[in-house]
Amino acid sequence: MRDSSRLTRRAALGLTAAALPVSAAAPASAATVIGGERLARGGIQVSGATGLPKKITARAWLLADCDSGEVLASYNAHRRLAPASTLKMLFADTVLKKFERTERYKVKDSDVSDVPSGSSLVGIKPGLTYTVEQLWQGVFLRSGNDAVHVLSHMNGGIARTVAEMQAKAADLQALDTHVVSPDGFDHPGQLSSAYDLTLFARHGLKDDDFRGYCGTRTADFPAGGKKTFQIQNTDRLLTGAWGLDVYKGLFGVKNGYTSHAGNTFTGGATRGGRTLLVTVMHPDPATNAVYEQTAALLDWGFGKGSSAQPVGALVDPLSEGGASASPSPSQGKGAAGAAGTGAAGSGSSGPSPWRIAEGGALTFALLGAGAWALRRRRRTAGAAAGPATGPDSGDTPDTPDGPTAG
Repeated sequence: MRDSSRLTRRAALGLTAAALPVSAAAPASAATVIGGERLARGGIQVSGATGLPKKITARAWLLADCDSGEVLASYNAHRRLAPASTLKMLFADTVLKKFERTERYKVKDSDVSDVPSGSSLVGIKPGLTYTVEQLWQGVFLRSGNDAVHVLSHMNGGIARTVAEMQAKAADLQALDTHVVSPDGFDHPGQLSSAYDLTLFARHGLKDDDFRGYCGTRTADFPAGGKKTFQIQNTDRLLTGAWGLDVYKGLFGVKNGYTSHAGNTFTGGATRGGRTLLVTVMHPDPATNAVYEQTAALLDWGFGKGSSAQPVGALVDPLSEGGASASPSPSQGKGAAGAAGTGAAGSGSSGPSPWRIAEGGALTFALLGAGAWALRRRRRTAGAAAGPATGPDSGDTPDTPDGPTAG
């Protein structure tokens, strides 16, 4: 794959523009609290239940009931952190329904020439024809940035896809999220939160295709001619890889890893007629930490957490009748330091919801960065061939595939 370590002056300016704090470009009025004021506080938020797992080192996490949208417990729910490949859930929310599963597409060199060096790959080969279903299997199972870029170019290009993802995030009321690339690869300013990632998962799971892809354990992927190779889902709680047991009732959703983000994961499971979602972001480095902590929170939710009273809610999309957030009179007056019912993990953070007036400035910044990405065409040094070897984002917590993996 090509070397993307050297950036042109135009590229550097584009990334700088995308990374600028939007509030510096457009002053805003009152901040908003999405999902409830307690979710804007630092520290653990829980009510009516005890016995939360003690060894949770994540910098942010959230546990919610998928059906009702009630948030049962959280820690720094709106803290903005690098999402890694969990951002691919928003990519799927945005693009998945645009193409039929059986549609076929012949990949061009230009479709993968802008995949960042060090990316996780499924093994797309220019010149081969893939079905849309196979491309989405590459996205969900192997977290393949090459598959994301092919689908993005089918969708009109990187710039258009980034802009549509940001618009989708706004509709979902995921106001902590700033999209710079469609694949979750490390870029300055690319951020989300445990709250937003859980919104993306909940929305996506309403779609049968989304749910089917994220719950697929293995698939055969084209290798050229009549040959195929097997790809396996990198979600260890789904497959039982790396010394973990398959988590009972788990059906997905998406994991991620980059050298900057560390490990991120949103997982969903159903037991006894209840479906719970957990997002865990940036736990201390350890081989299976993000999965073990997700499993511990799910165990609590299905057990002692059954008596928990909601501390907030996952809001509905604006396009589906969801009420937009109202200004919070207390935000900025100590909400950042408001104590929850305990402390866990590393550090605490205050509220990070975005301001409504920032939307216009954000759109311009994203379109600028996206237009640069669309124009950027380096010489192709050959796309990855054959099965994806080496670690995948979300698959190896200690050493990514190259300097970073999206």
